[in-house]
Amino acid sequence: MSNTTFIIHAYDDVEPIDIGATFGVLSMAKRVDPGIEMALVANKAGIVRLANGLEILAPYSVTNCPPGDVLMILGGAAWPEVSKDEQTLSFIRAFSRKGIVASVCTGALIVAGAGLLDGKEATTRRYAPAGVETPLALMKKLYPGVNGTEARFVDSGTVVTGGGVALAIDTTLHLIARLRGADVARETARIIEYRWSGGDGAFSEAAAAPKTVAA
Repeated sequence: MSNTTFIIHAYDDVEPIDIGATFGVLSMAKRVDPGIEMALVANKAGIVRLANGLEILAPYSVTNCPPGDVLMILGGAAWPEVSKDEQTLSFIRAFSRKGIVASVCTGALIVAGAGLLDGKEATTRRYAPAGVETPLALMKKLYPGVNGTEARFVDSGTVVTGGGVALAIDTTLHLIARLRGADVARETARIIEYRWSGGDGAFSEAAAAPKTVAA
C-alpha cells in the first residue's frame, strides 16, 4: 500500500483541540502505520496563532503545499471570515478535484462556503454556549442547499464532515479506517485510550471510567 498524506489547513483562531484531534491523532497513528504522512499548511507559511494564544508553525503555504490525499479543514471562531476568503476557498475547490476534503467542527461551514456541500448531507458542531446560535443551526440558515444533520460524522465519499470539538477524533479515526484499514484505526484508538465504535453515533466516551483514589 502506498503512503496516505493528510493535509491539515490551519488559520488564526483555530481551536487548539482541532489540531490535537487531527494532527495529534494522525501522529499517534503513524506509530502504528508508518505509511501515514501529515503536513500542516496555512494560507501563508509561518506562525499561526490559535485561539487563546497558542502558536504553531505551518511549514507550507497553499501555494507550495505538498501533494495529499485528504485535506482537513479545522474549526475556529474565525470561520465566518475564512468561509469568505477566496484564497482559502480556491485552495479547497482545487484540492477537491483530486482528493478527499474533510472538515471537523465549524470547518464544515468553510467547506460549505466553497460550495462542496451543496445538495449533500453534512454535519458540524451542534452545541454552543447558552444564548449563542449553534453552528448546525447557522449551517441550515446560511446554506439552505446543505442538508444539515446531527451526526458524529457524515461520509459522502469525496467529502467528509465531522461533528464538533472532540468528535474530530472520531472523524480522523474514520478516515484512517477508510484509507489505511480498520485495524490501524482500532489500534490507534487503543493507544490513545479512546473508546471508538468505528461507526456513526451520537457520542464518544473516554476509554476508561474515572477512578477516585483516597489521598
